[in-house]
Amino acid sequence: MTRVIDYKSPGPLTNLRDIDSAVLAPIPTGIVDICRLAPGLVLQPTDAKTLDIPADRFSENQIRPAAELIGALLALDPAPVTVAREPAHRVIGTCRHFAVITCALLRYRGIAARVRCGFATYFQPGQGLDHWITEYWHDGESRWVRIDSEILGQTILERPEDLRPGEFLSGGEAWIAFRAGRLDATTFGVCGTDNWGPAEIRGNAIKDLAALNKIEMLPWDEWGRMTASYNGETGPDYDSFLDTIALTSTSDDLAAIAELYAHEDLRVV
Repeated sequence: MTRVIDYKSPGPLTNLRDIDSAVLAPIPTGIVDICRLAPGLVLQPTDAKTLDIPADRFSENQIRPAAELIGALLALDPAPVTVAREPAHRVIGTCRHFAVITCALLRYRGIAARVRCGFATYFQPGQGLDHWITEYWHDGESRWVRIDSEILGQTILERPEDLRPGEFLSGGEAWIAFRAGRLDATTFGVCGTDNWGPAEIRGNAIKDLAALNKIEMLPWDEWGRMTASYNGETGPDYDSFLDTIALTSTSDDLAAIAELYAHEDLRVV
């Protein structure tokens, strides 16, 4: 029997059952209000480097489970998660950590939410930069609303609480556009690195499929044939497989998403 994906309930990496309920009790019920918490809890490594933060704390961006991230946060400041921390007392993490904490808090309130891995087109003109966001199900409009909690309160976008088509492309969406000739893969990749091109899109499509199955990995995690793809060691057969992955992950057919994820090259083990 095909597993049903319930986005209202936590997954292995978004379960907050071990966190003191007093820390979570003040979490608001408004969706955007919940999403506004993350910027006061997480600090990007590049920003952390400008502060007098001990070197051993930078390993915090290697933490996968949201509960451990919040645990690290509480070790620095035991206040409820509704209290914005001073930058040096925020947990150090990437965009993925903003998205995962946001998703965990939304699910804690019983709101259907999921993390998406892909590319943002709003940081650098003409480029799609590796990025992670959160989306939640809007009952009234019967659609998934994409929200970038990391930039809430900033002026990068007019409406970061409701990303417009094209502002963020999931890995699968980017792959489909690339295969159709609508996207230059050399302009899609990881800012500040040499990691650009089709392999980056393939990798994010697979990470996005895992996230759709409530397994929100780190941006640099690799499994299955991902390493071979990054090394340029895969061919047309793998690209055809990516076509299936992309079409499935963009269809919102939850049964198909769960069934495909069971493939040995795609499942995180």
